[in-house]
Amino acid sequence: MQRIAPKPVAGTRMLGCIATLLLIVAAPVLAADLPFERTEEREPCREYSATKRPMFGDLHVHTSYSFDSYVSSQRNDPDAAYRYAKGEAITLSDADANQAVRAQIQRPLDFTAVTDHSEFLGPINLCTTDASKLAYWFPACIATRSENFYVQLLAANYWVSLGVTDTANTKKESFTCRLGDCDAAHKETWQRIQAAAEQHYDRSADCQFTTFTAYEYTDAPDFANLHRNVIFRNDRVTDTAISTYDTGSMNYPELWRRLRGECTEAGNGCDVISIPHNPNLSRGLMFPDPRNEREARDRAYFEPLVELVQHKAASECRFDRLLGRGVATEDELCDFEQVLTDNLSMLGTVFGEVQAEEARPVPIDEYGRRNMVRNVLKDGLALEQESGLNPFRLGFIGSTDTHSATPGGAEEDNYVGHLGRRDATYRNIQDHFFDNPGGLAVVWAEENSRDSIFNGMRRREAYATSGTRPTVRFFAGSGYDSALCNAPDMLEQAYAGGVPMGGELPATDASPTFLVSASKDAGSPGKPGIDLQRIQVIKGWLDAQGATHEEVYDVAGEADNGAGVNPESCAPTGSGHAQLCTVWQDPDYDPTEHAFYYVRVLENPSCRWSTLQCQAAGVNPFAQNCAEQAAQQNAIMTDAGAKGEVYSRCCLDREEQPFYSPTLQERAWTSPIWINPQESI
Repeated sequence: MQRIAPKPVAGTRMLGCIATLLLIVAAPVLAADLPFERTEEREPCREYSATKRPMFGDLHVHTSYSFDSYVSSQRNDPDAAYRYAKGEAITLSDADANQAVRAQIQRPLDFTAVTDHSEFLGPINLCTTDASKLAYWFPACIATRSENFYVQLLAANYWVSLGVTDTANTKKESFTCRLGDCDAAHKETWQRIQAAAEQHYDRSADCQFTTFTAYEYTDAPDFANLHRNVIFRNDRVTDTAISTYDTGSMNYPELWRRLRGECTEAGNGCDVISIPHNPNLSRGLMFPDPRNEREARDRAYFEPLVELVQHKAASECRFDRLLGRGVATEDELCDFEQVLTDNLSMLGTVFGEVQAEEARPVPIDEYGRRNMVRNVLKDGLALEQESGLNPFRLGFIGSTDTHSATPGGAEEDNYVGHLGRRDATYRNIQDHFFDNPGGLAVVWAEENSRDSIFNGMRRREAYATSGTRPTVRFFAGSGYDSALCNAPDMLEQAYAGGVPMGGELPATDASPTFLVSASKDAGSPGKPGIDLQRIQVIKGWLDAQGATHEEVYDVAGEADNGAGVNPESCAPTGSGHAQLCTVWQDPDYDPTEHAFYYVRVLENPSCRWSTLQCQAAGVNPFAQNCAEQAAQQNAIMTDAGAKGEVYSRCCLDREEQPFYSPTLQERAWTSPIWINPQESI
């Protein structure tokens, strides 16, 4: 159910507020005055803001060091990925394994972490780097380097079969390791990852770009995604990239134990977080109840964030349009970028046909409740009431999960795919139609440095976007003035009188006051951003009987503003808002209830990436004769050597699909603010 809030206070001086938002201190701040600890040697940043700036980045990036990237004809390494993130062009494989696709992001990122799979870092090194070594000529290695599509599929199956998707405590070792030293090769690759991060980290006062040494811990029992991206604060890291070969499957608490022993309690200044990613494909296994207090505390400490959106769909909530109901939600906007199944087998589409039985559609009633983060947050309130500790206080980020070394490549009109040749050129439409370009991680930080950004992640002052770059603020306090949006020192007052997104606030007798503001994505040269449609506040709470609930409130803007797209050109029609701001109170507030609130910002409708690529191929999803257009183009592609129907999905009927639409509303989600009726442990 959706509640409509009273008309918001208009932000008539929003430009002044934005100027305050971006207020920069001209001289570097002394280390003793910093609100975060400086744990590394570097020059202080010339640009510093006490009220923080939004840093846009990507914390989920794979390169040729990952087995599933290399086996898809992707040959760009971490160096190339960082260059792409900084705005340089790189070359990718097309669908036929020709290195012929030029890829370049329209706007550079502020920060990036390369997160190659820790599993097989050693074997892939042996398979791909030195022809003088015997392991290089192992048959599976030859298949991995092959450019034959069928051989590549067999090679991918080989690597996955070694234990990524099983539930064993001990993983099968690649025969490659009997022909070479996998441990030494693993450490060599891990050192290269660190070296690339150091090379591209701007330690000068310019602070143009920040990198983090990182990797992905890749556990997928029965294709259930339990993956985590492990992000280190500085250049003090573990000796190896800890993998499921070290912990066994379904044992991520052992990952946390090892990170404590080898990093946070090692006494060398090492600090780290792990970020669960796309729980929508976890078969409901990503967020079980903690088995003991140690596990609950480790989860709360090591996992302050969750990846809410990436190229394998969004994980906020799930609503089936055809059924008119969702997974513990009635929120109709939860149909956004969903895939039909609940596990990683959804990637197993070849020549337009799903190859895996596990990828079958999962009915709403069988879909795991905790695949969706909003339900996890609600269940965390119940666990807190039982134990005094909430293990699911999760802030939000987005990322791409690119396997094409293209961090931040989340632009609908500039999407080249994220899986090497597997979704390059025409295969993007044919085999990965229900994927999307992914999202971005946005962190509020005083400066563009590792310590400042990491500190922002740790305190959850972060938000996720579906790929665009709106600027979003969210605060809660006990007495914000209703005219705060018009104050030239809005941000100073907001910080002084409350907590930002990611924070916690003790309950008061009357509803807290919430400051919510958003500015539209400014866009890139020649490509203005889309206007904002509205801002919503999402509330979750626990009642006196221990049942959880949710409510959606429209607090600024309007749903029916008449905006849309031109069906021939996809150009936006109608208008929205450049800025929105309001001070809001919960009309249903109860000070005795545990609750959380987060903000969802919606842009006006725009065309989905698939619509743009279908139209570019001469197939218009909006056209009455779309099927005829698709048949003509399919025949052309068949004559050119393609197998299967390439463009038929362009003509899917929205009214017959539970989730898909040729248009979408790009959006941002802030980390929640929790209201606690009593002190929590």
